[in-house]
Amino acid sequence: MAEKIMIQGTMSSVGKSLLTTGLLRVLKRRGRKAAPFKSQNMSSIAHTLEGGLQLSRAQAIQAESAGTEAMPEMNPILLKPCGDMRSEVIVMGKSRGEMPGMEYFARKKEYIPTIMEAFHRLEEAYDTIVIEGAGSPAEINLKKDDIVNMGLAKLVDAPVLLVADINPGGVFAQIYGTLALLEEEERARVKGIIINKFRGDIRILEPGIKQIEGLCAVPVLGVLPYMKIDIEEEDSLKDARNVKTERSAADRTYREEQYDVLADAMEKDLDMETIINILR
Repeated sequence: MAEKIMIQGTMSSVGKSLLTTGLLRVLKRRGRKAAPFKSQNMSSIAHTLEGGLQLSRAQAIQAESAGTEAMPEMNPILLKPCGDMRSEVIVMGKSRGEMPGMEYFARKKEYIPTIMEAFHRLEEAYDTIVIEGAGSPAEINLKKDDIVNMGLAKLVDAPVLLVADINPGGVFAQIYGTLALLEEEERARVKGIIINKFRGDIRILEPGIKQIEGLCAVPVLGVLPYMKIDIEEEDSLKDARNVKTERSAADRTYREEQYDVLADAMEKDLDMETIINILR
């Protein structure tokens, strides 16, 4: 049975995808056969495999960082926005056609068996799975039928790291508010907090870190600086496009360098030994 860990965020765009990418590179360096997993992703940017199967570009990038081949199991449900509150629904790499958002929302629990089957296949093939959440686990209007944040963490029994973005301000309110809106069982899954995109002298932040740890009873496992990492990330607002498997050797070399820059920063600024020990 593979070990696993889940990266969730206090909101969208806190850096979940990049941290998942970086953690996978760290694990690769440590000799682990690791894979990414995101049960449901909404993105216009699809990566097309040989044979025409599709998954989110974000999970394809994460697989590359881990040194493994991308496969639909890493992103069993991909929603490609089509406008007018509709999305093309891609299930295990194959299109099921367009669907209104409300219809998908009403039916999404039907996809749990597909999600779990994909996850179990990865468990059989890999040592470690790094799971990425979506948006925030504290979106209380969506929690009832959640299949991508705490709902998924419960299904696969995964410990959680919570990522917060300090760049727009209010990072401690993000952390405290998110944890306060979780149920007791969900809060118990959160084993550590990561503060991302910090600019400035860490000494200024330290009193707040101590206080938030006291308030939430969850350790802050590090503060990552604001970094300009040039790796493609998902963006549901971009024009829909497919990214073919074929890439130049120069592109691949550059991406490999970026994965290492990201992993270096995580090794330096995060309590990586504790994070590794959280895996279960």
